[in-house]
Amino acid sequence: MSAPAVAAPFLAAAVLLAGAGVAKLWRPDDTARALRVAHLPSHRNLVRAGALAEVVVGVAALAFPGPVTGGLVAAAYAAFTVFVGLALTRGWPLSSCGCFGRPDARPGLAHLVLDAGAAAVSVWWSVGAPGRIDRAFTGGPWQGWPLALVTVVTAGLAYLIWTNPLERPAR
Repeated sequence: MSAPAVAAPFLAAAVLLAGAGVAKLWRPDDTARALRVAHLPSHRNLVRAGALAEVVVGVAALAFPGPVTGGLVAAAYAAFTVFVGLALTRGWPLSSCGCFGRPDARPGLAHLVLDAGAAAVSVWWSVGAPGRIDRAFTGGPWQGWPLALVTVVTAGLAYLIWTNPLERPAR
């Protein structure tokens, strides 16, 4: 897979990272609750600081999608993967991880796979990044609007899986 082919999933991961950060800035309580269950520091202001970092990294990755920002996005999703993996293996009673600042789907295998996939795509982007996003928009089927469309569809589907609006969260 070339860097342009991985551009849409990487951009979707960056959009979702920034969007989740904005949501947690606005509503940090569910994330704080999930961290408390995991016996991790969970103060609302700490959650907001982490959320602000997510926004900065996500926006930076969209504005300057290169090796450094790809690595930062990968690190964020790797941390999420570890958290969800530990929650699943240790049986933490999480009704929600608060990914998007509100009650959402219980962390499950799909959540773990999406986090790991976003980390892997971001590593791939970081290693093979074209350096400038305009290069990702040139040539072949990934040019212009198709890339934007695939990015939006990928982000939307991932959001639906992470939040599972059909599952009523336990409180």
